[in-house]
Amino acid sequence: MIVGVGVDIVDVPRFQRVVKRTPALIERLFAVGERGLSLRSLAARFAAKEALIKAVGDSTGFRWHDMEIVTNEHGRPSFLLAGAAAASVAAHGITILHLSLSHDGDSACAFVVAEGTGETHRHAAGAGADADADARGVAAAGANDDAVADARGDA
Repeated sequence: MIVGVGVDIVDVPRFQRVVKRTPALIERLFAVGERGLSLRSLAARFAAKEALIKAVGDSTGFRWHDMEIVTNEHGRPSFLLAGAAAASVAAHGITILHLSLSHDGDSACAFVVAEGTGETHRHAAGAGADADADARGVAAAGANDDAVADARGDA
C-alpha cells in the first residue's frame, strides 16, 4: 500500500549560485559517492532527499549523508539509507521506496513513492538489533539553515 508521496523541485541556476557562494554545502549535503557528480545531478539528488522527507512525513533525526542516491548499472536511481533516516523509514512501516529524478532546462525534480504497511513502530535511537535489521532491510530495498533554505528556494 502507498503510505507516502513526496515531490520536490530545485531551480538549478539558484542551486549553482548557492554552491558557488558556499562550497562547503557539497560536503554537508552529499555523501562521498555523490560529490563527484555535476551540479545539475546534485540538484536532482537534493530534490530527492527533500522528496523522501516529504514522503515519510517526518524529518526527525534525518541527516543529509544518511540519504544517498545511487544508481544501478542501467542508471536507475534508488536510495541507500543509513542511520536515523533508515530507522525512521522502517519505523513508519515503509518497506519499498520508488524514486524518479528528472532535469530539464533550469529545473531538477524528484518524485518519491513510499510503500509498506504504514504501521508506525516506535524505535528509540539505538533501539537494538531489531530496529537495526529493519533499517538495513529498507535501505537495501530501496539541518536546516539559510543556505539550505536558499538552495530550496525558501529564502
